[in-house]
Amino acid sequence: MSARPIRLGPRSVAALVLVSLIGLVAFCWPLFADADSAVTSHAGDAPWLFAALLPLLVAVVVATIADGGTDAKAIAMLGVLAAVGAALRPLGAGTAGLEPMFFLMVLSGRVLGPGFGFVLGSVTMFASALLTGGVGPWMPFQMLSMGWFTMGAGLLPGASRIRGRGELLMLSAYGCVAAFAYGTIMNLQGWVLLQGLSSGISFQPGAPLNENLVRFLAYVTATSLGWDLGRAVLTVVLTLTIGGTLLRALRRATRRANFEAQVTFEAPGKPSAGEPPHRTYVTYEAE
Repeated sequence: MSARPIRLGPRSVAALVLVSLIGLVAFCWPLFADADSAVTSHAGDAPWLFAALLPLLVAVVVATIADGGTDAKAIAMLGVLAAVGAALRPLGAGTAGLEPMFFLMVLSGRVLGPGFGFVLGSVTMFASALLTGGVGPWMPFQMLSMGWFTMGAGLLPGASRIRGRGELLMLSAYGCVAAFAYGTIMNLQGWVLLQGLSSGISFQPGAPLNENLVRFLAYVTATSLGWDLGRAVLTVVLTLTIGGTLLRALRRATRRANFEAQVTFEAPGKPSAGEPPHRTYVTYEAE
């Protein structure tokens, strides 16, 4: 029996689309706000986003359970992986962008699927923020970004076919690109907050979208490109060196948990000699 990612059903897809749309609006709406708007930064909307995000994450989990792809064993694995990821984050946070938790999220999303990956990424970032004292207006945006980062690994092709070196190369390439994407979208949140910088890179409320995007690209290049590079390089190195071992361990745990085993009950037949009567047989069938 081979381990396969937890499948997405229609309810899970709908929940993920909803939370992703809300997240995109939360990140991008200041770019379209009027200059005289009373709310042109993310500092005021972060508590509202966090209040909306938590029930939406619960909705993703409930939808996945309703679609038959998650059970108590999967929830237990979610807790274990989130705890490990939260513990990994302090090992490199604050040092040239070296964050080892990212490679764990890539591999976990690959093995366990996009729905599981989105919840895992968000919960891991929430737990790590509590662990490191990194609670602030940026936290709900980090939860969304990490959820997308991990979900993307679960959406990569060939989940049941590509193995070995080819899979590691694909995951390392994804981890490299996604590490830069994570940094870029989080820069969008921070850039809107940091108004009043140099006119060439500062966010200007009410300015045309194309002008603000040019300023944003200059801001990213000037402030965080090197940080994102450190994150991407470490993710690639860890994926290529120990990724194979961790992938096998995750898939072995998934097989043993047998998340999607179907339980069938067989009516008792005629008992044989020495067999107690009225015995019911339970059969587990792995899909």
